[in-house]
Amino acid sequence: MSRLADLGWNDRFAETFEPLLASGLVPARVSLEHTHIYRVLAEPGEWLAQVSGRLRHHAASRADFPAVGDWVAVDPPQDDGMTGKTTIRAVLPRASRFSRRAAGDRTEEQVVAANIDVVFLVSGLDGDFNPRRIERYLLVAFDSGATPVIVLNKADLVDDPGPYVAEVESLSPGVAVHAVSSKHPESLSVLRALVGPGRTGALLGSSGVGKSTIVNRLVGYDLLATRGVRVSDSRGRHTSTSRQLVILPGKGILIDTPGMREIQLWETGEGAAGTFSDIAALAEGCRFRDCAHESEPGCAVIQAVESGELPAGRLESFRKLRDEQAYQNRQQDQRAQLEQKRLWKTLTKAANKHIKEKRR
Repeated sequence: MSRLADLGWNDRFAETFEPLLASGLVPARVSLEHTHIYRVLAEPGEWLAQVSGRLRHHAASRADFPAVGDWVAVDPPQDDGMTGKTTIRAVLPRASRFSRRAAGDRTEEQVVAANIDVVFLVSGLDGDFNPRRIERYLLVAFDSGATPVIVLNKADLVDDPGPYVAEVESLSPGVAVHAVSSKHPESLSVLRALVGPGRTGALLGSSGVGKSTIVNRLVGYDLLATRGVRVSDSRGRHTSTSRQLVILPGKGILIDTPGMREIQLWETGEGAAGTFSDIAALAEGCRFRDCAHESEPGCAVIQAVESGELPAGRLESFRKLRDEQAYQNRQQDQRAQLEQKRLWKTLTKAANKHIKEKRR
């Protein structure tokens, strides 16, 4: 197996890259991103890279820049090819991506990890255990194009993880849920089996849930720095400050990500259907096809809550996330309109300038 194949290169990426070969570019995968400086892994070795001016100029949004896990086209370094600096000329189309709304006021997509096969949604079985937060991660994970797997870490802190597993399984039927403990590395073998040669997994979750520790156990040594959690509320302190791609012994790839206290939704069209499949199934029995499950007569979802078939908190969470996504969509539409006005203003200004110059 070649080094590129070990990094997840396949026929699909090779076909996409074919037109770039004539330019003398070579494929590489982004393994680390830090303030517009990237570390990329290629067939000959590991290089530092920056995006080209042309790529920067044509990037319409933050999501058009490389993210960890991306396959990119780069210039071969001028030295021996094993070390050095290079330039990223293009980002190959992504097979999958886990995105969220970028932090701050701007309505912008942030790609957390790209070209991933499985998304490990990690939660701790300690004082910070929060099923509602898991729902949010699931909502985004279903739209990523990767397979979501829920990991309940710190199983050693509870007498019986079974009830927790059952509760989380009820959030999304069909999604695998595994209770593990970093203190018992053998329990992580179920995760290792999902990341075989050439496959990429990404670990996502809040600070302190043990993502970096899981990576260290799977690698076999303390590769990533870790810190404890506050005893008062089990909340973690940020240890990972950037996304990082790690090659596992015996092949397979993991992407560790900084902890996210709250994940802001981006586009979750298909995600809602997967995360709330139980509500979607009940909605088939509603009297009205466009039932909002608020106060409409003949609402099968509300009837299920009243009968105890569906937990009231589940419907409340569905409504909250649905309304949040609707608000997000409105913001995106408003931004698109502003961008369109700005573009037309620029084009009109340039056209007027051209007409004036011709009249001289």
